[in-house]
Amino acid sequence: MRETQDGKAPKTAARRPARRRSASATRTALRGAAVLRFGKYGYEGTSVRDIAGDVGVDAALVYRYFGSKEALFNDVAGTGKIFEPLLEEPVEAIPDWFCALLLGAPAEGDFPHPVLSVLRSSGRDEAVGRLRAEFTEVFSSRLAARLGGPDADLRAELLAAWMLGTSLLRTEIRPPALVSAPDATVERYLRAGIEVLLNPAPERDDEQEAREE
Repeated sequence: MRETQDGKAPKTAARRPARRRSASATRTALRGAAVLRFGKYGYEGTSVRDIAGDVGVDAALVYRYFGSKEALFNDVAGTGKIFEPLLEEPVEAIPDWFCALLLGAPAEGDFPHPVLSVLRSSGRDEAVGRLRAEFTEVFSSRLAARLGGPDADLRAELLAAWMLGTSLLRTEIRPPALVSAPDATVERYLRAGIEVLLNPAPERDDEQEAREE
C-alpha cells in the first residue's frame, strides 16, 4: 500500500453512487436507443437486451415501460409521430414543412424511415398493414380533410409518396443528381410539386378546351 510522506496510508476517496435517471429520462433514452437499433438492424435484428444495454439498464425496464419489443417498435416507428407536426401546420405552410424535413440533415435519434422499417421486418405483411393503416389515418383522412377540394384524399396520399420517395432516395439510395444538386435547386422542384397537390388547377371540360383552341 502506498504511504504518504508522514508514513500514513492515504485516505480512500468515498465511492460515488451511480447517477440515477428519472423514469421519464430512462424512457426517452430507451426510445432513442430503439430508434437507432431498429433503423440500422431492423425489427428482427434488434433485441430488447441490446436496447437496454445501450442505455445501461436492465432489459426488464423495457418491458416495464413499453410492454414488449413490438410495442416499443410501434412507439418509435409509427408514422403518426413522424407526421404529427404536419397536422398542426397551416395548409399554406405545408411546403415549408416538407422542404425543411426533406432537405435537413438527418440527426442522430431521428425516427427510422417507415419504408425501411417495413422492408427490414420479417413480419412484412403485418408491418405493411400497420403502415397502411397509419398512412390512411394521417394522410387519407386527417390531412385530406384539411386540404378539401377535388380528390383531396388522392392529393394527400401523393404528398406522402412525394415525401417518402424523395427522402428514401436522398438518404439511402443516393442517386448522383439528387445527392449533388444544390438544396436550393431541389427545393424549387419540390415546392412546385407540392403546390400542384395543395392547389390543383380547376378542371376544364372538353367544350372549354375546344373554344381555347
